[in-house]
Amino acid sequence: MSAAGFPVGVATGVGSWPGTDPREAAAVIVGELPGLPHLVELPDRGVGADMIGRVSALLVDMRFDLTPRGYRLAARPGSASRRAHDLLRTDLDALQEAWENAGLRGAGRTVKVQAAGPLTLAAQVELPGGHRVLTDRGAVRDLAGSLAEGLAAHIAEIGARLEAEVVVQLDEPLLGQVLEGSLRGASVLNTVAAVPEPEALSLLDSVLDQQRVPTLVHTCASPPPLAFLGRSSATALGFDLATVSGTAALDALGEALDRGKYLVLGLVPATRPAPPPAWREIAEPGVRLIDRLGFPRSELARRMLVSPACGLAGAQPDWARDALRLASDTATAFTRDPESVVAQ
Repeated sequence: MSAAGFPVGVATGVGSWPGTDPREAAAVIVGELPGLPHLVELPDRGVGADMIGRVSALLVDMRFDLTPRGYRLAARPGSASRRAHDLLRTDLDALQEAWENAGLRGAGRTVKVQAAGPLTLAAQVELPGGHRVLTDRGAVRDLAGSLAEGLAAHIAEIGARLEAEVVVQLDEPLLGQVLEGSLRGASVLNTVAAVPEPEALSLLDSVLDQQRVPTLVHTCASPPPLAFLGRSSATALGFDLATVSGTAALDALGEALDRGKYLVLGLVPATRPAPPPAWREIAEPGVRLIDRLGFPRSELARRMLVSPACGLAGAQPDWARDALRLASDTATAFTRDPESVVAQ
């Protein structure tokens, strides 16, 4: 555990998992990720179980309904919100059962929870008129405020249920498109205007700062907007390391480390490659990164975590398990003897 209360030198998952059985998924996650297990998302269950739908169960005084294109803000709870609430209750019960079966209740362990971040949420959810929430700055602020309040209550409930410390992860896969202004508008003939970086950063931090626990922002965007994320108030940044290239990206990571950030390195492919890699092949890009940044390899144990590159919902179940084991083996190697993982 770092001085900031953020687990380091361990493996974790991004969030999503294949299949539809929450009890089985929770048992696997708690068993395979002892350093930082997480509340699993099972999008294969459909409406309300995906990353955006789940947020409907967290919001305070705001709800979603369905459209042919996805979710929209609704004046009153609809079937999508009710289903999201029911699925979240089921998932929390499954995690608590797995936690207690593993003897972790009251053992001082840490668990991670995930939610869509405010920028991706505003980009994905529609206003009643059909435009993205992102096009209405007042609605964006209201949505972010509701998310921040609901997420804080969610964290408190999980901490009490498990008698555990909590880390919260905000997922921002659309962050790059929000900043670039490349999202399609209500028709194919227009796009949504880019959100200025200062405004986007203020919005993201408004949610992060209301959580009184260590925070992580994860993005599967390619390339990840690392310089922007490094200026946020997040404790840690998570990304697919395979999407990072060029001097500017390396400089952004070096600056993030200089600011005291922690990194969650997405090193394990989200789907099975051919042939399947050994842990040493998974570890090498992380070691090469720290070498190129000019930090000692001991930082791999003090400032890094290992994860799959992105969520595992699209993986075969056997690869999903293998991916977690590879992540754990790599994190263990970084902790025990980082100097010998890859030759200097």
